[in-house]
Amino acid sequence: MDYAAAVNEEIRDLFAAGADIVQIDEPWMQARPEKARQYGLKALNRALEGVKGTTAVHICFGYAAVIHQKPSGYSFLPEFAGCTCNQVSIEAAQPNLDCAVLASLPDKKIMIGCIDLNDMTVETPQTVVARIKRALPYVQKENVILAPDCGMKYLPREVAFGKMKAMVEAAGILRAEFT
Repeated sequence: MDYAAAVNEEIRDLFAAGADIVQIDEPWMQARPEKARQYGLKALNRALEGVKGTTAVHICFGYAAVIHQKPSGYSFLPEFAGCTCNQVSIEAAQPNLDCAVLASLPDKKIMIGCIDLNDMTVETPQTVVARIKRALPYVQKENVILAPDCGMKYLPREVAFGKMKAMVEAAGILRAEFT
């Protein structure tokens, strides 16, 4: 809880410095769901306590360059309905996530990982659109935010740029279709 209090101070400082959104990356709750159920959300909510601003939590399976085989489901995701964050960021592309679990987070904006960081091939915008559409039966379109699965630090710059470009083009296609 002392660490959560320190993170809370950091988040407050980031917003005071002008940040629009602050995201916390959370790799341990997925990996250790039994401990997360004991105290994980309590600590995370303490880190977010009293914060004024948009907050997101990324539930991480691990960098694609390190973890090549990811499960198709989260061991600790529906529990984030009890988190005070505004947005939950998930990996859905590489693990080919069963998106039905997203129905358990109706009050959250969902950052849907639609860029596979384990594959050096740049997705087409149509591939990204198809990945997002898998989530739409479970998440209101207004609550969908397109995102890469995780950080892109292990990708060559030209691959990362191409993947981001495809994601931006896919967002345009989806906006045109749904507005």
